[in-house]
Amino acid sequence: MILSDSTIKSMMQDGTLAIDPLGKNSIQPASVDCTLGREYLVIDENNMDVLTLKTELKYRRLENDWITLPPHSFILATTREYVKLPDDLTAFVEGRSSIGRMGLFIQNAGWVDPGFEGRITLELYNANSLPIRLESGRRICQLVFCKMDQIADKPYRGKYQGQESTTGSRIFADEDAGDNSE
Repeated sequence: MILSDSTIKSMMQDGTLAIDPLGKNSIQPASVDCTLGREYLVIDENNMDVLTLKTELKYRRLENDWITLPPHSFILATTREYVKLPDDLTAFVEGRSSIGRMGLFIQNAGWVDPGFEGRITLELYNANSLPIRLESGRRICQLVFCKMDQIADKPYRGKYQGQESTTGSRIFADEDAGDNSE
């Protein structure tokens, strides 16, 4: 079941769901708009010759109130909002339609697990042939909340729990990173 604006407000008032800061017009009929933070990560291709799943990736960290994303390029960003989900609620991260119509694809693997807490790292890709200038504080994505049928047996407590800023891939830390079996 997707949560309505009144349910989202109620859960925030009783402390079951936390989103901070929450803009005055952030709560939409069936979602909450999140804004762009001011921290970015770019793959440091000068210090890597190939990306693998087993080695830690190297990034360059940028901080600014705006960034220009060149055509056909990729960057990691973060939301300003710190989100804390209960163990029986999940969220889908969706790009805003107005942003998508500019050719900016927004992802975070599309999913926030129940029990997650932290700022949401976003994967941004400029599919356009022109650069796109992004500004901190602008609405960039929306969270659509979905109530689970019961509390998760194993709510999220993983390697991205509590992240405060843009966080690069930690796939190298997966338990199966050294497992080559099928």
